[in-house]
Order: sequence, then structure tokens, then C-alpha cells
Amino acid sequence: MDNSELERKLRAGREPTLEPAYVEDFPRLVLANLNSARRETIRAQPSWRPRLAWALATAVCIIIAFAAGHRHGRISAGRDVLANSRVIDEALALFPNRVRAIVQDEHGLNLILSEQADVPASTPIYVRICDGQHCSSLVTFSGQEILLAGQKITVLSDANGGIILEGNKFVWSSVAKNQTGRGLNIRAKLL
Repeated sequence: MDNSELERKLRAGREPTLEPAYVEDFPRLVLANLNSARRETIRAQPSWRPRLAWALATAVCIIIAFAAGHRHGRISAGRDVLANSRVIDEALALFPNRVRAIVQDEHGLNLILSEQADVPASTPIYVRICDGQHCSSLVTFSGQEILLAGQKITVLSDANGGIILEGNKFVWSSVAKNQTGRGLNIRAKLL
């Protein structure tokens, strides 16, 4: 079909006859339909907030995984990451009143969290324990019980800055400088 045939068919058609009441109500009907369609469109569009929350959560997880992997590479090179206060500050900021300990051993860096935000804010305590072949470091708070090298260890600090470690088979104090706990080389200090 070319343009001339189309024009002939359009001219042969007759104009529809509309009732005057319909012509008068037509603009109002169109506006009513447009308003109801717009309301349905607004309701049908999902909120952007859940998408933003998921995107931020995913980004945070990726950053934490990258940082942990990056730090794990440093740990395997023999470096004591817990001596760096930035690592501790980041963990405490991410999980306020939930960090029971940050442990570094031959398996890498482990974050031990409380199920509830019930860890009191106090001065962090750095502890390094070596048994001759293996060394483990941890940062924790006074009053915490931590499983380290297969032993449950209670870490305490006193008002004068002294540190006491109590395990299943030993007691160690930072006040008695030459004391070691059953062949263990222990260093501890307040951070």
C-alpha cells in the first residue's frame, strides 16, 4: 500500500458521531484515568531504600573480606597485626561493645564477638603467648575468657595497670617480671 491508496481509504471513511454528553464528559474522564494510572504507577514502583541498604551491606562485606584477606597475607609473612592499633580501632568501631577479642595465630586473624552488646568499654589489653614453636597474640578486655591454644584463659587487669592471665594449668602476672606460665613466653600490656 502506498501513500495515495492510504489517503483514498482515509477520505472514504466517515467521521464518527459522538453524543454531546460524551464530548462534554471526555476531558474529565481522561483526567480521572490519568490520575488513577499515576497512583498505580507510584504504588508499583519499589522503594529505593531496600536496594540502597543491600548495596551498602554488600559493599561493607566486600571491604571487610578484602581487608581480612590483605591482613591475612601480612600475618602469614610473620607480622604481628595486632600491634597495629588501627586494626583494633576499626574492629571496635564496626562492632561497638561486642568485641570480646581479636586473636591472631597460625590460622590467621579471628574476631570473637559477643552475641549481645554487653562487653564493657575499657582499655584494651594486648597479650602475646609463645610456647616455643607457635605464637598467638590477642587483644581483649579485662574479665574476658578466651580460648587460646586449646586453653581457656581469663584476662584481668588491676587498677595499677597490672595484668593477670589465668589458664587451666597456670597463672601469670605482669608484676612478677621473670615469671612464666609452664614453659610459655608471655608478654602483656595495656594499649
